[in-house]
Amino acid sequence: MASRDKVGCPAATLPLDRLLATLAANAEQLGKRWEIAVRDRRARAAERRMEADTAPPVQLHTPLFYATCALGGVLSTGLTHLAVTPLDLVKCNMQVDPSKYRDISSGFGVLLQEQGLGGFFKGWMATLVGYSSQGACKFGFYEYFKKCYSDIAGPENADRLKTVIYLAASASAEVIADLALCPMEAVKVRIQTQPGFARCLTDGLPKLVRSEGAFGYGYCMSCIDYVTISSVQDTAEHSLTPCVHFRLYKGIVPLWGRQIPYTMMKFACFETIVEMVYKHAVPKPKDQCSKPLQLAVSFAGGYIAGVLCAAVSHPADNLVSFLNNAKGATVADAITTIGLWGLFTRGLPLRIIMVGTLTGAQWATYDAFKVFVGLPTTGGVSSSCHAATTFHRVDHEKQN
Repeated sequence: MASRDKVGCPAATLPLDRLLATLAANAEQLGKRWEIAVRDRRARAAERRMEADTAPPVQLHTPLFYATCALGGVLSTGLTHLAVTPLDLVKCNMQVDPSKYRDISSGFGVLLQEQGLGGFFKGWMATLVGYSSQGACKFGFYEYFKKCYSDIAGPENADRLKTVIYLAASASAEVIADLALCPMEAVKVRIQTQPGFARCLTDGLPKLVRSEGAFGYGYCMSCIDYVTISSVQDTAEHSLTPCVHFRLYKGIVPLWGRQIPYTMMKFACFETIVEMVYKHAVPKPKDQCSKPLQLAVSFAGGYIAGVLCAAVSHPADNLVSFLNNAKGATVADAITTIGLWGLFTRGLPLRIIMVGTLTGAQWATYDAFKVFVGLPTTGGVSSSCHAATTFHRVDHEKQN
């Protein structure tokens, strides 16, 4: 019997009360652990929800961000240029035919008398397509190049060199943007300044290609002076070496001369003015300001920058209008006909009004679209260049 107890039963057993107490203690400890785990899980879920609520729908410096900025550029640039088509029409005619279009009021009067109300929107389709394409490239590539140049400068130098970065990024973006604009600008000027040339873009562009060709042989002096050579014999007679031209881009160099300084002034001045406004004129930080106030600051900064843009780029604007209107004309012809004083002053008051309003409306529209999609407005106390490098540093730390 003793051997049976030794084999089949434990030598000692816990009393029932001690066993129940141990089980209760283990159950209580397990319950506490479960409660802590549930509480931690709920806290992590709340943090994720908070991050999702505070994070912008479009992450900065991603392909989607640049595409969103490009779409904002389409809306802001294309629609605003379309809205000021009457001003642009009078301005171009004042530059091309100052004897007939002597000033702003007489220019509008002549157009109204000769072409009626419908005449004030001649070339609207070329304007819309050309400047929408330009705006997409300008704003999208500006944000891209600003990020690239900020990364090249590094976090320590990006804020100190922010003005240089603004200038370099805007100039790089405008070189690309003008390639999209140039053919449409040539058609627009022809439609607006040559009566009977075409009704709109759909018949104006094919007519321009038929009359001058898309590709052809000729010679160039710095890609500005252009004379058509009708045959190889003419080339030999003039001792000229023929080269291939894309004739729709005949005015690309003057266009760059107008648009690159304009865009450099537009972006660098805007960013600087907005930063100064939030630093000295607005009594509270930008992120505490209402969205309508931020958009008002964007419009004011854009208008002031636009006035400076108009003064800087106006001589090249006169050259573009003259070269696109006069077939076979050169820059020397334009300077001889218009004169140096005329290059700087002809049509300038109207262009200041037009470009100031245009630039202010562009920045307000662009930033309104950014607010609509959940992005912050452009500029402010904290430099966007600094934000770009900070984003790059944080992303690098996360990867490591």
